Amino acid sequence: MRRALELAVTALGRTSPNPLVGCVLLDPEGATVAEGFHRGAGHPHAEAEALTAAGDRARGATAVVTLEPCAHQGRTGPCADALLSAGVARVVYAVPDPTPRAAGGARRLRDAGVEVVAEVLREEAERANELWLTSVRTGRPYVTWKFGGTLDGRSAAPDGSSRWITGPAAREDAHRLRASHDAVLVGSGTLREDDPHLGLRHGVPGRPPLRVVLDRTGGIRPDARVLDDAAPTLVVVGRVAPAPELPGGHEVLTLPETDGRLDLGELLSELYGRGTRSVLLEGGARLAAEFAARGLLDRVVAYVAPVLLGSTGRAVLDGFGAGTLSEAVRLRLDEVDRLGDDVRLVLRRPLPGAQGTR
Repeated sequence: MRRALELAVTALGRTSPNPLVGCVLLDPEGATVAEGFHRGAGHPHAEAEALTAAGDRARGATAVVTLEPCAHQGRTGPCADALLSAGVARVVYAVPDPTPRAAGGARRLRDAGVEVVAEVLREEAERANELWLTSVRTGRPYVTWKFGGTLDGRSAAPDGSSRWITGPAAREDAHRLRASHDAVLVGSGTLREDDPHLGLRHGVPGRPPLRVVLDRTGGIRPDARVLDDAAPTLVVVGRVAPAPELPGGHEVLTLPETDGRLDLGELLSELYGRGTRSVLLEGGARLAAEFAARGLLDRVVAYVAPVLLGSTGRAVLDGFGAGTLSEAVRLRLDEVDRLGDDVRLVLRRPLPGAQGTR
């Protein structure tokens, strides 16, 4: 199963709106016959890829899969039926499929006389597929807030200088994090002050994510770096704002406003409907505060530098304030890693519907 998980995550950032899935086929003596993983929408599912590689050797084999084999007809046929047709004798899977349309494969296999073992290494598999699982369980994209800051919680000096608070190892890791998400999101303040590109650098491979800019008044400049041809960009404006004219390949989305703020719930619903299952929130401090206040942060990845800027520096979070300790947003610290001179902290909210203590 751990090998199947290794296979699944090799496609991280490339499978949406589908999940990460890996499959290993074993012969009756436990030797590996074939392997497969899902490479993205329109490609064969992990089970189908492994069965094709195995050919006749799949008969009587055990299929070890990270997600319950699907039972629905999509772009490809039901994986449960493919396993039955190939003569697989036993199926072991980690996580039950949470989508009503695709679930039911385990029951179909059992009804046909196949031995089925469920929830093997479920906790590890939940973590590996957390972006997709959380998204389909909540009906909105999984939201990660990423920031780089000082030890005292500052993202820039009073004059706005911020390059570079963190070192090269942290910056490269942040680009790998970006590559693992379907979309990267910034607000108009970050757009004006930093003119970010939001593509992939530092030699990080992968498909650049959709660039999403919240620009309520529609004031984005036509020469903004996010409007080049490196990746598509979605510019989100308020309903009373004039729609900006964008170069080809980019799009304007109009959203309702509440008290002068774009409706974040509506934004996430719109992105989910477009097949986006994960969003990386990169700026700015007020936008992050709004996501935090609305309970829309699933994970925080903080790159903390051994630097002190003091109270006059710009805070990493601005506009959210708990009146008392009981109102604070509490997260669970799951990972601590050293990257050069910096420290990466990964904090999460509990996964909805997940099992195990995480």
